[in-house]
Amino acid sequence: MSTTEDLTEEERRHKQRTRKHKAVVDAKIAAAKVDKGLVLVLTGNGKGKSSSAFGMVARTLGYGRRAAVFQFIKGKEDVGERAFLSRQPGVTWENCGEGFTWETQDLRRDIATARAGWEKAKQALADPAVSLVVLDELTYLINYRYLSLDEVLPPIRNRPDMQHVVITGRAAHADLVDLADTVSAIRDEKHAFRAGVRAQVGIDL
Repeated sequence: MSTTEDLTEEERRHKQRTRKHKAVVDAKIAAAKVDKGLVLVLTGNGKGKSSSAFGMVARTLGYGRRAAVFQFIKGKEDVGERAFLSRQPGVTWENCGEGFTWETQDLRRDIATARAGWEKAKQALADPAVSLVVLDELTYLINYRYLSLDEVLPPIRNRPDMQHVVITGRAAHADLVDLADTVSAIRDEKHAFRAGVRAQVGIDL
């Protein structure tokens, strides 16, 4: 390791900056003493909200914990995450939709399917053995008025203390944002689909 005398002026400034940065980061880590179940909202028009949530499912499984995924709105076609994660021990994966509204074109059936899925989700939200609950595309159920906030918020608020919940979907309602501990708004700046590129296996599916 180089001694201080061996360092150039640029290297000395770098060492000073990084030492100060480390002190700030270490102080923030030391001050964070609370353990609790988190609510995370992944919203915005950008790509990757569901994929991020499924990445947290993989993390949860890596620690030998249980996860439950409820996919609202989306249909039953296989995607890579579902094909892999739904086969893993410790994962409950429920398809709670039959496709986007422009595909189904059946409002009554869409509402019934969503509500049936929510009943299953409520069971997971009451189960302390489930460490992570993913409510994929839940924001649409609120925005389309398939479910009311009065139905959705209490089970999330009253879940077991150390259970984490991830909610995905565009245009998250302000009350979901207020409830959340962490909110990420993913921005869409460019997308291959708008250039005529089909959804690609391993990236989009």
